[in-house]
Amino acid sequence: MSGHPALRWILVMAAGSLAACNTMPSSSSGPASARGTSPHVAASEPTPEPSAAPVVMADARDCPTTLPRRSGPPGEARDAFFGWGASFGNGKLWVGGLWPHGVIAVGPGFVDHDCRVRMKIGWWREVDGRLRITGRRLDGPAPPLRSDVPAGYGPTGFQSSGVIFPTEGCWEITGSVHRTALTFVTFVIKRRTSSSG
Repeated sequence: MSGHPALRWILVMAAGSLAACNTMPSSSSGPASARGTSPHVAASEPTPEPSAAPVVMADARDCPTTLPRRSGPPGEARDAFFGWGASFGNGKLWVGGLWPHGVIAVGPGFVDHDCRVRMKIGWWREVDGRLRITGRRLDGPAPPLRSDVPAGYGPTGFQSSGVIFPTEGCWEITGSVHRTALTFVTFVIKRRTSSSG
């Protein structure tokens, strides 16, 4: 990489940002009862500091993760639903592109300047209506998951979404359209970078 100083600078900055997320001072985020589900949270709210105990990959074994299935909704969804082959559903709603073993292990490209993990998640709707996404951390205190469900996808079929996990840990996510809901659990962790010479 000696011939690409700009690329080296970008990699160093990304690694530094992720390292800063992992070395922030810790504090308690309040009682467990503050972990309830909530809809989209305004962007102006302050970002919380990480929980007192650092999250490590070994914690994933205590998280009841939802495993992806090798098949998604029938019909046109096979071609139109991103993540069809790694999805989970209940016959009316599906979530696609689930990570192997239910563990989202991300590098610096998925971590924003406030140390939150950002992901795009695809959904498939057989029920008519607007998708709403909520989430809560199961293994420790944390603010609720934030979500963005953009308009323009129609009342059924594929729906793109963006979610922001404010902390690492075990997360329960629920997508709902009117009275139909689908809940899945995933473990979120930032891959740690190792420094070498």
